[in-house]
Amino acid sequence: MNLQLHHRGDHGTADARHAETAGVGAHDLHSPSYQAFLVLRTVFTIAPIVFGLDKFFNVLTDWTGYLAPFVDRIVPWSAQTDMYLVGVIEIVAGILVAVRPRIGAYVVTLWLLGIIVNLLLIPGFYDVALRDFGLLVAAFALARLSAVYDTVHHALAAEPAQLS
Repeated sequence: MNLQLHHRGDHGTADARHAETAGVGAHDLHSPSYQAFLVLRTVFTIAPIVFGLDKFFNVLTDWTGYLAPFVDRIVPWSAQTDMYLVGVIEIVAGILVAVRPRIGAYVVTLWLLGIIVNLLLIPGFYDVALRDFGLLVAAFALARLSAVYDTVHHALAAEPAQLS
């Protein structure tokens, strides 16, 4: 497949509608960009749900150790209660990536940014913050790929054209 994306004049991004007509938006399992979308969507669906569920059980680790100490001082509840709230948010984010990756991937990107800021406030967690920055970049890549491959978005965008 010969792929040429044309510049729209907005900071080097490609026009997703043109990409679809060129075959990029087709759900072709042989397309490297579609494969990347599927891998990222799968990972950013499963990982937040698994980590979110573990906030209730602490099997993987004691998650309260990853909470900046000042947070525990400013909220009227325990660090574990904070982790329950975090767990719910992560589960919802994972589900959102599964059903609406174009939105969910941005939610995960922003959530990871919050996690990174939290980790930078804890001495000795800078390596984890750097790893999470890599995850943030991958979540943002999923968001951008979702502009082409989020089938719900494309189905909704096509409906008004079909009604006229």
